[in-house]
Amino acid sequence: MARRTTPERIVDAAVRLFAAKGFDATTVQEVVAAASVTKGALYHYFGSKDDLLFEIYRSLIGRQMADLDRIVAAGEDAATTVRRIIVSLVETTAESVDETAVFVREMHRLDAERMAAFRAERRRYHETFRAVVEKAQADGSFSSRVPADTAVLIALGVVNQLPTWYRPDGPKSPERLATEIAEFVLAGLRP
Repeated sequence: MARRTTPERIVDAAVRLFAAKGFDATTVQEVVAAASVTKGALYHYFGSKDDLLFEIYRSLIGRQMADLDRIVAAGEDAATTVRRIIVSLVETTAESVDETAVFVREMHRLDAERMAAFRAERRRYHETFRAVVEKAQADGSFSSRVPADTAVLIALGVVNQLPTWYRPDGPKSPERLATEIAEFVLAGLRP
């Protein structure tokens, strides 16, 4: 395994502590101790504990947006594209379950500017996914029984709830779970 950079070690420690204890209950001293760095190192990379929280969000949503853009750009048929979007989203969420839990539980702590940036990225994800479904509904590849917006909200809602029930040591691998969720969504979209 590659050696983690100082910022990566700090973020990893913060994720573990914020997931276990919550943002408010975690001190900067606990983060630096868990990351084996000094407070100076933390403040060199992150101006505050709030900056660290935002980095957790930025990192997770950044990976998911990059995956989405790559999948859509591949130009595959609608069913394959939707399957790949859902599989990618479920796998990154399951593999980052602590980050996702922190993301869902603590996002209200973001200041107005960061919340606006987060919402803009989330909206772009939703709109890009919805456009794939709408196009397939328009050309008859998918049924229009359920509006594209509703289908996407259901798919994203299931994924957003993963941190409340998914356990990495549970009976299903992220890959198996992702495939099952994708098949469920696609079953509702088939003509």
